[in-house]
Amino acid sequence: MVLVFGSVNLDLVARVPRIPAPGETLSGTAFAVAPGGKGANQALAARQAGARVVMHGAVGDDAFAEVALANLVAAGVAIEVARAPGPTGVALINVDERGENAITVVAGANAKTRAAQVPDRDLDQRTTLLMQLEVPLAEVDILAARARQRGARIVLNAAPAAELAPSLLRNIDVLVVNEHEARICADHGGTPREIVAHMHKVYGLSCVVTLGSEGVLAADGDGIVHVPAPKVDVVDTTGAGDAFAGALAAALDAGETLHDAVAAGVRSGANCCTYAGAQRANS
Repeated sequence: MVLVFGSVNLDLVARVPRIPAPGETLSGTAFAVAPGGKGANQALAARQAGARVVMHGAVGDDAFAEVALANLVAAGVAIEVARAPGPTGVALINVDERGENAITVVAGANAKTRAAQVPDRDLDQRTTLLMQLEVPLAEVDILAARARQRGARIVLNAAPAAELAPSLLRNIDVLVVNEHEARICADHGGTPREIVAHMHKVYGLSCVVTLGSEGVLAADGDGIVHVPAPKVDVVDTTGAGDAFAGALAAALDAGETLHDAVAAGVRSGANCCTYAGAQRANS
């Protein structure tokens, strides 16, 4: 089972000719409202990759809540989310003509997500725990420690970027980051290859660094591997990292090696770039 502890958002997406500069107003060409949030995106990707998935998080008591959960419900993800007074989290997303994006996230109910929501019975050797950093970092730290004690596999996508305590890093089995996040988490100014090697050596975890169109680097006890990304016609890069992380977690949960799990994640992330939005309900 893949247990996702993370954010649930509603994405408000504007298509624009280019990303606005500070102080600039642009006319958009299209607008859409769609379910999102790193936690929900990854839960859906893991489910679409064939895993049994449980989603733990929080939504508000507003009209956005059910819309934000709709794709997860339709896909058969088990929903174990708290209902908190106030708004559901939202992401304000500009997507330009090249498919690149700029995103502002307002946490809303995600800020009220708590590790105590997850029962101990779901944190054992049969569980792959997948987390991100759009919920309180302190709660991620608490849940990682509990999961480590009970034998679950722990995958952390450290996004948005944040400095992580050594104690948290030592409780993680797999760290997933992009180049920017890697340098903040690792406090290391080297190349991506140097970073994955450093993180594995110092913390004993498997480190995975996504490189966009250049693919992925990963390091574990078997060494360092590079998995190239397939060439695709990019429509929208929003959610590609989440699609990668969800598919990776599903593959690990199914018993795949890190190399094979990374390859599955790369395929999922590339596919996500070929359609608009972070979630595709029937892919």
